[in-house]
Amino acid sequence: MTISRVPVVGLIGGIGSGKSALARWVAGQRNVRTLDADSAGHRALQNDAVRRQLCERFGDGILDASGAVSRPQLAAIVFGDSSEHRQRREALEEIVHPIIRAEIRAQLEQAAADPDLDLILLDAALLLEAGWNELCDAVVFVDTPRETRLERVRENRNWSDDELQRREASQKSVTEKRAAADAVVDNSRSIELAGGQFLEWFERQFRATDRGRNRVGLAPA
Repeated sequence: MTISRVPVVGLIGGIGSGKSALARWVAGQRNVRTLDADSAGHRALQNDAVRRQLCERFGDGILDASGAVSRPQLAAIVFGDSSEHRQRREALEEIVHPIIRAEIRAQLEQAAADPDLDLILLDAALLLEAGWNELCDAVVFVDTPRETRLERVRENRNWSDDELQRREASQKSVTEKRAAADAVVDNSRSIELAGGQFLEWFERQFRATDRGRNRVGLAPA
């Protein structure tokens, strides 16, 4: 069933590629609603039922002094490329991904009710891995050199090269992400140039023929 006639575009890329920065820039140029899956993930961890399930699976060691789920402590046991990391990560995703997906769908339906919106952007690091690309009309890969991404996560997240590698081992490779995208935006230079590329593609893809507005709909949950 068609729920929205507003194009829904998912943003993917390597960690530190600048997806959120691109979304903010585009939102400054058009009437855009940006849905942030990472923020939805934060809220999922604050859910009492989710916290109980996580403690049952991983133990109370994942809680901080206040009794809330500690993201750093949880990250330490689920991110990595070993079979143990993968098993724990899959267990985590089984618990939290349905909650995140439900919130994303609810936000999409709410955004679809706004007749003035030009575009809905879905910023989700695990868009492909979680199957949330099914909620999108198109997926755009933000292409940024690894050196630039490493510099950003060092400055913004205090991550080392090893930490970036450990985190990215938990996702599809940038090569796989790029191959799965409908379009690629070069973010190796300024955000203005990257944003200009995105808008040029968007106007060509959705505005010129109005193709997107005739087929936007949400896949079954």
